[in-house]
Amino acid sequence: MISFNLSQTDFKINNFSISFPIQLETLKELLSTSCRASKNEHNTIYTWDELGILAYSKNGQLVEALVLELTEEKFDFSPKQAFTGKFLFEQEEILKYYKKNRDKTVKLFDGDKSGALILYGICVWFSTYKNSINAIQINAFKGTSIKEIPKEKYEIKTLNEAQIEFTDFGFKLAIIQELMYNQELLQPKFDLFEFINWYSKREIDLDEEGYEPIEEVTQYFRDLPIPKRLAEKVTEIYQDGGNDIYLNLIRFGEGDEEYWDILSTEDVRHFPNLKKAVLCYANDMVITELNEKGIDAKWI
Repeated sequence: MISFNLSQTDFKINNFSISFPIQLETLKELLSTSCRASKNEHNTIYTWDELGILAYSKNGQLVEALVLELTEEKFDFSPKQAFTGKFLFEQEEILKYYKKNRDKTVKLFDGDKSGALILYGICVWFSTYKNSINAIQINAFKGTSIKEIPKEKYEIKTLNEAQIEFTDFGFKLAIIQELMYNQELLQPKFDLFEFINWYSKREIDLDEEGYEPIEEVTQYFRDLPIPKRLAEKVTEIYQDGGNDIYLNLIRFGEGDEEYWDILSTEDVRHFPNLKKAVLCYANDMVITELNEKGIDAKWI
């Protein structure tokens, strides 16, 4: 059985003292069983299916964070079973300690309802799902304050230049993924957690609302203007349930939603250099129509 032990003097995995960042090869030796890797824009995620453990690494060599999945999730990188090991915090089972010491938790961001336990420079944060803890994240403690978000950051501004007029929201989202997250030409880069901290008209509760599209977030992307000058930069679009755009639209999505299906190919006319499309959210006829327009299109 895998054991974690965090105390005033050290943090141990299977009685071996470690600190963050952890060498990936060291972690592999400690966990003994094989893992698989998947990549997103920011990290390589290593998954130990049999242990219910995830590791996040920016460079593929050093691990900055661990996640113990306490329930079975349905993302591509999710472990095939939940964590069944042991985690002691100050010599007590961590969930029991947490329930008895909620007053000792640190709120890591505005709206953080679960909070984190901090000890020995290690942050242990509790992810909640419908008021139940579904995962434990472990990483180095870097402080409790968040940077002040400029008031104007997520304000929709009128462009002083020509903008693209979209007819299909699903197509627009695929373009935003390419320009905002892949090429980083469309600013600001939207971050869901930052947005809900910035938004002041009402409190957005991700624990309660993160299973469906959040109206204010969806409207932000509907209203977001995209300059025509960026259209020539788009040579391909690639849809995947793990794309940043979809993860920011719905916090606890399962990857098979239909909210953002492309229903029309009319917006292709704005993108003269678009030559390739790999899709998973689209009407059945979209693939055929794209190919007829000279775009190499296929399902993911």
